[in-house]
Amino acid sequence: MWGQARFEEVQKQPVVGQWKPLASVIREQELQHPEPPAKDCGSGDGNQSVAQLNVSRLRSSSVEIREKGSEFLKEELHRAQKELKLKDEECERLSKVREQLEQELEELTASLFEEAHKMVREANTKQAASEKQLREARGKVDSILFAEFQAWKESPSLDKSCPFLERIYQEDVGPCLDFTKHELSGLVQAAVEQNTLTIEPAATQALPVVKVSAIECGGPNGFRSQIVTKCALSGLSRACRHRIKLGDSGNYYYISPSCRARITAVCNFFTYVRYIQQGLVRQDAELMYWEIMRLRKEMSLAKLGFYSSEM
Repeated sequence: MWGQARFEEVQKQPVVGQWKPLASVIREQELQHPEPPAKDCGSGDGNQSVAQLNVSRLRSSSVEIREKGSEFLKEELHRAQKELKLKDEECERLSKVREQLEQELEELTASLFEEAHKMVREANTKQAASEKQLREARGKVDSILFAEFQAWKESPSLDKSCPFLERIYQEDVGPCLDFTKHELSGLVQAAVEQNTLTIEPAATQALPVVKVSAIECGGPNGFRSQIVTKCALSGLSRACRHRIKLGDSGNYYYISPSCRARITAVCNFFTYVRYIQQGLVRQDAELMYWEIMRLRKEMSLAKLGFYSSEM
């Protein structure tokens, strides 16, 4: 018994650094922080009424907000539907305008195509008529020229009064030998008709220097590449690489390439005509005629200033 009493006494004394029982700690906390006294039942009923009133107010406000939001949404929907309807009407109007423009454009295009085809038909008709008239006129002219040639061929001569040569003199020979220096031009034409004209290359050192250009070859000897002098027929300063002599005269006339081409074309024509006159050309009349037409073409080109670069 004494031992048990001693043990209990020891248990009651606090031990430093030893844990307290859990139940003792909880009781101590309850004693240090007592709970507030509970309210009576009457006060609880009042709080419940206030809470219910607040809930009712909240529900009423929520319903009111919901109704106002619904009205706002309905107004916005109505406004959007109205705007959409206006846009649909505008789209429909624009669509009608586009259809009208497309129809007008199609009608205008069809009208333009019809007018263009009409103009083309008229142009083709006029061109066909013009070509027909040209063919008829050309055939008429060709027939006249060929008839004149056939008449001349029966008794060929160099008499310029016959219709065949008279036409060629007026249209080709005369204009081709009509140079600026008219007096010398007449002498040249007479020499061509008499077959006494001579054309020969002119030596560079033998040229009479009337006007010397400053064109230098640039070689080691410093020789001039060409000497420019006045053409005796045109009176222009040109590089005259040929000279002509009329008959047995000892005078030489230096001529430009263009003048030489014109004289040469006329000489070729007269040479062929002389061959026919002498009976040296043995061809059909039609082939002779077309050769003369070719020579007339050469005279026309030379008269216009066309000549080979070798002249």
